[in-house]
Amino acid sequence: MATRLNPYLNFRDNARDAMEFYHGVFGGTLELSTFGDFQASQDPVEKDLIMHGMLTGDNDVVLMGADLPASMALTDNSSVSLSGDEEAVLRGWWDKLADGATVAEPLAKAPWGDTFGMLTDKFGVPWLVNIAGTPQA
Repeated sequence: MATRLNPYLNFRDNARDAMEFYHGVFGGTLELSTFGDFQASQDPVEKDLIMHGMLTGDNDVVLMGADLPASMALTDNSSVSLSGDEEAVLRGWWDKLADGATVAEPLAKAPWGDTFGMLTDKFGVPWLVNIAGTPQA
């Protein structure tokens, strides 16, 4: 297996819904394990929550996620960035992520020549999409 850097998203009780949504966006294979599968929580309320989720999507996308136990604080200090030059793929992902999202910056031509947009999806995850433009002569 090659070394890779990929996002690991934390959720509060809705990781299953979020990861299934992302599976619909990125395709591929989704693997979900619950706290109950590994007897990893003493709280019976948490037994069906996701302890570890891994989406191995199309186009080499890997996204992981889990529900945080109630004993852990949920904080946010990051965004997920998608970038490249495959415009059709990136626009398709943008369109799917935009379902129920709050768009902070519409996907449009940016001053630096690329196409760029920012949104926060319906699960509260911030996304940045950058489609490489034609280099200036």
